Amino acid sequence: MCDSSWGHILGRIQAQSHAEILHITQHAQQEMVEEDISLDDLLETISQGQILEDYPQHKRGACCLLSGLTTAGRAIHVVCTTARPTLIIITAYEPMPPKWVTPTQRRKST
Repeated sequence: MCDSSWGHILGRIQAQSHAEILHITQHAQQEMVEEDISLDDLLETISQGQILEDYPQHKRGACCLLSGLTTAGRAIHVVCTTARPTLIIITAYEPMPPKWVTPTQRRKST
C-alpha cells in the first residue's frame, strides 16, 4: 500500500506534528468533537501512522490520508496537508463500515 516516496512525506508530517506546528480546520474540529477524538489522540495517530493514500494534485493543495492507532488501540484516519510550512489537519475520523472494511481497506464500490 505504501509508495516508497511516501517516507519523506510521512517524516515531514510527523516532525510538524511532534513540534505542534499545525492548524486544525473548523471542519476537523467539528469531526473530532462528534467522534470524541482528542488532540492527544490526533497526535498519537500521526506519530505512528502510515500513509494510505496520497493526493499530490488535489485542487486545494497536496494532502494525504493517514491511518494510525492511538495508544489505546483506537483506529483513526487523518487527512492533512503534505507540503506546507504548517501542517493543516483537514479532517479526522474513525474509519467505520460501510465505507471501510478494516481501518486500512476501503469497501470496493460496485
